[in-house]
Amino acid sequence: MKNKNHFYREITPLSKNDSFIIFDRVKDKFDFPIHYHPEFEINFIENGKGVRRVIGDHMEEIEEIELVLIGPNLYHGWEQHNCKSSKIHEITIQFHNDLFDDSLLERRIMTDIKEMFNRSIHGILFSKKTALALKEQLIQLPRLEGMDYFLQIISILQDMANSRNQRLLSSYTIDFDKFEDDDKMKIVYDYIQKNFAEKITLNEVAEAVSMGVVSFNRFIKKRTNKTFVNYLNDIRVGYAARWLIEKDLSISEIAFKAGFNNIANFNRIFKNKKNTTPSQYRDEFNGMKRFL
Repeated sequence: MKNKNHFYREITPLSKNDSFIIFDRVKDKFDFPIHYHPEFEINFIENGKGVRRVIGDHMEEIEEIELVLIGPNLYHGWEQHNCKSSKIHEITIQFHNDLFDDSLLERRIMTDIKEMFNRSIHGILFSKKTALALKEQLIQLPRLEGMDYFLQIISILQDMANSRNQRLLSSYTIDFDKFEDDDKMKIVYDYIQKNFAEKITLNEVAEAVSMGVVSFNRFIKKRTNKTFVNYLNDIRVGYAARWLIEKDLSISEIAFKAGFNNIANFNRIFKNKKNTTPSQYRDEFNGMKRFL
């Protein structure tokens, strides 16, 4: 079993008020590092024969089409490997791990979805037949709005839950601590969410949790596997990525809105974290839609 410190902890663009986020794009390669996040993820790939799927301790070359559900904090990624296609179609859906709370999941009508979520801590590969059957519904999602979008997602989840020939992928599960549940980390998280657009110093955040700077440095490193500055930049880049997709603002306006006071510094940090420039990112995700 590998240690989670070897992998990238992704901070997704989902806000607390979002229900789902969907990325729908055609790409010529997979280059995002192996990563994990507390959100559930559905991943549909077409024209990806030869790509290598990595989920937990599972590794396998994929076929032409596939559909996978990944549970919270299970590390995962897709690597280019032997794929020669220049038109890989990828649809990724992410949603909060508490979107469907326990009181809802305990209802009889939700039994199948609840059981699927429980299995997803291993990662679930669905059959080719299921992937093909749900392809059109997945493609339609970015064109829907509001409740129509939400109901389509529920329909897809129900069809996935009831499908035959599901295969669990990772032989073990990941039980990473959820830093949002830690009282002090929650104070840090909420403080940054409220003030990320302004100048934030290490001293003031340490003071907010009644810690000295040295102790706080050790604390934030242990809880996030990042320095405070890197953690803060992750959140700022997350907001910038969201606005690059959603808002008709210039890149410099977005940089300053996200708390970067230097456009060159923003471009450098964004490329380092997203492996692409802000303008390329905006072009790449031009077809994505997000709904509250």
